[in-house]
Formats: sequence, structure tokens, C-alpha cells
Amino acid sequence: MAGLRAGLLLSGGLMLWMVSAGPLAPYRRALLDHSPPQIVLVLGGDVDRERMGAKLARQFDLPLLVSGGSNREYADWLIQQEGLPTERVQLDYRARDTLGNFTSIVDDLQRRKVRHVLMVTSEDHLPRAMAVGQVVAGSRGIHLTGVAVACTPECRDEGLLKRTSDWLRAVVWVTTGRDLRDAATPNAISPDPASR
Repeated sequence: MAGLRAGLLLSGGLMLWMVSAGPLAPYRRALLDHSPPQIVLVLGGDVDRERMGAKLARQFDLPLLVSGGSNREYADWLIQQEGLPTERVQLDYRARDTLGNFTSIVDDLQRRKVRHVLMVTSEDHLPRAMAVGQVVAGSRGIHLTGVAVACTPECRDEGLLKRTSDWLRAVVWVTTGRDLRDAATPNAISPDPASR
């Protein structure tokens, strides 16, 4: 009985360390953060998302960050139509997919001391985006609030397999700094021969 009690105490102590000061501490901070949003993040892929993000940025007087959005000319026109000052808008075209939407910007957000993000995406994409975003942004202590943009009748069920595989890619990225998809493509990770 004493061995069981000691094991439970050790397990409880380990869990307390992981959540308070260890590797899970940023997730606890993100989960418990109730500060107001500091930025609107639009996950590109649909002009309706960008339009909604611009409206929210104007309504809440927040900066707008569009990751992987429409072409620059359209985005500039939309920003002008919404009356947003261009200095409050950042267009970022580094992302290739949902994971990249987060991995390409999360360190920039952390440096800017952003703790709460309004994330705008289509309603059919929101579950997967939140699953990926909570892992990546949460690793930096950043809280996400999802904002769904209606997509009917064009909505497509992304399915549990897609959501789970992207969530797993996010976990691997947080723990290793590498994307599983890149690891599966030898040319994407092979070092430059000139650098040897």
C-alpha cells in the first residue's frame, strides 16, 4: 500500500510539474487565458474568410494577419474596401497548408507577445484548424478563439482521418521542429551539398 501511495504521489508530482513549469505549462497558460483578442488571423483559402477577418479587425480595432490568402491585389482591394489602415494588415504567403498557417507565424506572434488570437476560417475547416492550432499556438502559450465563416452549400466534411493526421503532424512539429510531410519527401530535408 505504501508503494502505491508513493507511486501516486510521484505521478501527481510529475503531472503538476509538467503543467506548472514543465513542457505542458504553455498549454495551461493558453487554456486559462481570458485576455481580450489581440489580433485577427485569417487562414487563407476562401475570400469570404478574408472578408470576415477584415470586418472583425475593423469592428474590434485589431491588426489583421492573413496567412496563405488570396493574391495580393485582391487582398489590397479588400482591405481598402473595409477601410482598414494598411499598416494594421500583414499578408503572409509562407504557408502551404493548415499546419503551415500556424508554424510559419507562431514564433512571430510569440515575439510580439500575442496571447489571444481570433482565428477565422470556414465552418467545415474549423475543427481541423482548431486541432492543429491548439497544438502549435498552445505550445507558445497562445489562446485561439475560432470564428466560423458559413460555407454552405460548398461545405465539405474533412473527416476524422484528415483531422487526426494533421493533429499528429502538429504534435511532431512541436516536439521536433519538423513536419512529417517534409520528412516523407527526401528532397525536402536533404542538406545542401555545398554546405558540407
